[in-house]
Amino acid sequence: MASMPLGPQPPPPDRDVVMTDCRRPEVADDKEASVVDNNDTATGHIISTTIGGKNGEAKRTISYMAERVVGTGSFGIVFQAKCLETGETVAIKKVLQDKRYKNRELQLMRSMDHPNVISLKHCFFSTTNKDELFLNLVMEYVPETLYRVLKHYSNVNQRMPLIYVKLYTYQIFRGLAYIHTVPGVCHRDVKPQNLLVDPLTHQVKLCDFGSAKVLVKGEANISYICSRYYRAPELIFGATEYTTTIDIWSAGCVLAELLLGQPLFPGESAVDQLVEIIKVLGTPTREEIRCMNPNYTEYRFPQIKAHPWHKVFHKRMPPEAIDLASRLLQYSPSLRCSALEACAHPFFDELREPNARLPNGRPLPPLFNFKQELAGASPELINKLIPEHIRRQAGLSFTHPAGT
Repeated sequence: MASMPLGPQPPPPDRDVVMTDCRRPEVADDKEASVVDNNDTATGHIISTTIGGKNGEAKRTISYMAERVVGTGSFGIVFQAKCLETGETVAIKKVLQDKRYKNRELQLMRSMDHPNVISLKHCFFSTTNKDELFLNLVMEYVPETLYRVLKHYSNVNQRMPLIYVKLYTYQIFRGLAYIHTVPGVCHRDVKPQNLLVDPLTHQVKLCDFGSAKVLVKGEANISYICSRYYRAPELIFGATEYTTTIDIWSAGCVLAELLLGQPLFPGESAVDQLVEIIKVLGTPTREEIRCMNPNYTEYRFPQIKAHPWHKVFHKRMPPEAIDLASRLLQYSPSLRCSALEACAHPFFDELREPNARLPNGRPLPPLFNFKQELAGASPELINKLIPEHIRRQAGLSFTHPAGT
């Protein structure tokens, strides 16, 4: 999926007829639908929709003033908007909707609720004067992306402070642990552009579920998925029965990029991407290829030895950081650690210290308010994930992890 560049972008379609709260698509031809004119700029464009009206709840109108386009791509556009009734800033993702199908992104977003996953506030359909149907997903607004944070450090020729590397990566894995185990969703496009960062609290949220899918064992999926630098090797080998471990590989690439200040595997094509991976991990063995894609039969690769991980990073890199990267970036998908195991890795121990703070002295964002993702975890893992000082504070034993 395309990244979301900032700056002047084309305006939203020139005329919106707001039709309905998207929970009620059956009234898509609502006769009272309002017609909203746009003055040909992304700013000043107003969209109004009615929400409520179910279970005796009063209907109310919500109006959004589009302020600027923050993202464009093959999917449509994302713009920053202000709710005129409350003054709250939101992000609205506007996608062309095929009337024959349900929107998968909408279905998945409705099933998710986690501090490290972008939340859907509500949604509605709109049409243009060309009779095109658009779905508008109204989401919480988070001002920065990890991509732009990385760019900032690169521009001033600095490495990201290790505390932020730990903080951001831990939250990425916490978000993945939730989506992989609770709604059972594979994101399939984890990359810095799809990781939002609140610059004040340093909370991280996974966003853009446009490529996401619930993977069903034995069911084929497309292998041409995920942005190139972050694409797991089994996808390059054309695997169609991959698992959520493709997200773990992508997150490992993001971790390495935060540590290095640049992408670890900057391939210029799918084949070149594999060459970049082989330069670090060495040539995959026949067994590793079989683990990635049992149907792949062409084994002709130059025999290259693995580059030692400690030489990939600079000399002062903490051994825990190198160890975590090596556990995530494995050819065999089953050998990659799970997202929850990654959260428990010693690299993140500093975040579990009772006196852990942001560099400015403010508290860290919530890191231990786990949800149902701990349901299948061992008591040892839960003990590691919820520090003793947090358990004491909440008066909890490891057998009751929910709600901490």
